[in-house]
Amino acid sequence: MTTPARRSWRRVRAVSAAIAATAAAAVLAACGGGTAPAEPDAPPAAPGFPVTIEHAFGATTIEQPPQRIVALGFNEADFVLALGAQPVGVRDFIGAFDEDSRAWAREEMTGPPPEKVGGEEIDLEKIAELQPDLILGVYSFMEQSDYDKLSQLAPTVAQPAAGTTATWQEQTRITGQALGKPEEAEQLVASVEGRFAEASAAHPSFAGKTISVFLSSGNTGGAYVLEGTDLRAQFFTDLGFVNSPDTGEISSERFGLLDKDVLVVLGADEETMLADPVFAQLDVVREGRTYYTGAFASEFNGALGFGSPLSLPHALDIALPELAAATEAP
Repeated sequence: MTTPARRSWRRVRAVSAAIAATAAAAVLAACGGGTAPAEPDAPPAAPGFPVTIEHAFGATTIEQPPQRIVALGFNEADFVLALGAQPVGVRDFIGAFDEDSRAWAREEMTGPPPEKVGGEEIDLEKIAELQPDLILGVYSFMEQSDYDKLSQLAPTVAQPAAGTTATWQEQTRITGQALGKPEEAEQLVASVEGRFAEASAAHPSFAGKTISVFLSSGNTGGAYVLEGTDLRAQFFTDLGFVNSPDTGEISSERFGLLDKDVLVVLGADEETMLADPVFAQLDVVREGRTYYTGAFASEFNGALGFGSPLSLPHALDIALPELAAATEAP
């Protein structure tokens, strides 16, 4: 931020420069009788700029192509990388998926490793040190108080609406606007949607099957069936599955609600889940119609959680054989 002392010094320099320019013009007029040279035109704006983006806390105008981007959303770095930019700061997402371990994004990471700017909490001091010219928080779940502080550091783009989550398509387009690359963003969306369409066409057994996407915390007792609005559940409905109507928190006594056409278990392996006698007796389990994705740090769960134009094709490559086996089980 500009201090009062710096602003005063800048005013002194501006006044001095104006006086000098006036004196020079007078000398030229006296000596040659000509007119002073015209002031140079302001440099033209870069293509696509300025751009104004509306979000939950108002609207943000970005004047020039950003060069120092802080990707504050938990998955934001992938979207920036997918559009050819390198973030200088990123938010922790899952500990096992730093910049050197995300296989789906490795080729796009051509710059120095970005600095960490927080995990559950935002590190405002670190962000300020990075001197960003854009802060992207489309998937940050920031609050008004966060935005008020961040927007003093740099133009800040928050989530589209308070209490909502942007789809990966929306997030791609918003990021494309902010970077001045809306056409590239549309191409990315079309490319990834094309991958899902190809996968659906190649696996007609997915169409219309009811799927439960079960979030397990292993032995801690917590369990949850994802709603259809969850981005992870949408991965499967985009392939033609129908999300289970039985969603929300679930106890072991109610595991019968998981007995749908297909069951996907996120966060636990088969051995852990089969230790529960109620779970082990489900038809969807006994008949081999269950896909265990493993711990949350598994490659598939990381790619699914990032939910980006880079990670989703990678998640498809991993999941399609497993889902095919589950839907084609006798």
